Amino acid sequence: MSSSDNLAAIPKSIRMVLIGPPGAGKGTQAPNLKEKFCACHLATGDMLRSQVAKKTALGLEAKKIMDQGGLVSDDIMVNMIQDELTNNKECANGFILDGFPRTIPQAEKLDEMLQVRKTPLESAVELKIEDELLVARITGRLVHPASGRSYHKLFNPPKADMIDDVTGEPLVQRSDDNVDALNKRLVSYHKQTEPIVDYYKKSGIWSGIDASQNPKKVWADILKCLGQ
Repeated sequence: MSSSDNLAAIPKSIRMVLIGPPGAGKGTQAPNLKEKFCACHLATGDMLRSQVAKKTALGLEAKKIMDQGGLVSDDIMVNMIQDELTNNKECANGFILDGFPRTIPQAEKLDEMLQVRKTPLESAVELKIEDELLVARITGRLVHPASGRSYHKLFNPPKADMIDDVTGEPLVQRSDDNVDALNKRLVSYHKQTEPIVDYYKKSGIWSGIDASQNPKKVWADILKCLGQ
């Protein structure tokens, strides 16, 4: 085997944003990406919970805002991402951002911070799917809280009912995984987040994937978009 063959077998580093409505499959595909590229998966909710649990300065600030029912500011979120990129060893090979940015101002702030670090985004992959299909998906979704691994009662069931395949710990259904909550989240997604697709199209790093396909096919398409 030549050295160039060897290089081809080792995935390059990754710096990407995963975009898609709730239930599109981000929670299924992000762990695959994390494993393949040995990179960090920065999901907004997990990151917030981790910083609050560790009682970092940013976590304490965020907790105060959330306890008052407010939304954590874009600056705090970008600073949290910066903190993870600096201090989380898993981020040495790159990162998969999931759930952020959700708006154009967030995308701009993120770009500014990444430019300063000289680690600009390389890809923005959008998982595209019709709203109607999401209702069936989301109401059957099961999550392993500690790792964020997700399953589906119909499409991707765990080996044992309501039990995580890896740890044997119980799975839960999130309280907001119901039709009314989903519809509210979709309205907000279409209004706030879809515009960032155009933002990334303009910078030439966007790719769109049909997320209604079988998860294995979606995975293969993501790898194609990333040049694997």
